[in-house]
Amino acid sequence: MGVSGSGKTEVGSLLADQLGCKFYDADDYHPVENRNKMSRGIPLNDQDRYPWLCSLHELIKRESACGRQHVVLACSALKKAYRKTLTTGRNMLLPEDPCPHSEDDICSVTWFIHLQGSMKLITERMQKRKGHFMPLTLLQSQFDTLEPPAAPELFLTVNIENDISEIVSAIKAELERKISNTH
Repeated sequence: MGVSGSGKTEVGSLLADQLGCKFYDADDYHPVENRNKMSRGIPLNDQDRYPWLCSLHELIKRESACGRQHVVLACSALKKAYRKTLTTGRNMLLPEDPCPHSEDDICSVTWFIHLQGSMKLITERMQKRKGHFMPLTLLQSQFDTLEPPAAPELFLTVNIENDISEIVSAIKAELERKISNTH
């Protein structure tokens, strides 16, 4: 999880390879309307995000139902309420719930890896990125929206200034250590 340009896709896909599990990029599941809105420099609001987060929760549930123990999902998940919707499928955002309710709470087995970096570093990364629908002009709105994870959420915060292979190795080692301590 993290703001746009923090490396979620690259770190997530490499981590999934090392863990031998499936990888999904939440950007691939945005409705066309959301992509168009962001491409025009308009930040998404909770009403835009909620159905998208519900679909991601359903994706994770399907993977679990297939017997997959681990799945890596690259997703901004900027607010605590977004992370709660991802893990419960419940409406934590809107007064009216446009999605069907899910009673599948996966909070106790979901780890959020917060890829944290400075505005300067991420701006430099985004300036080099080609063909992504998220413009640099929305980066500040992502930092403004960001609510870093905190207890009781299960999370790791990782500085993204290191080499990608070092970041992925550190995440894998720490997850393995933490998961083995809970069993």
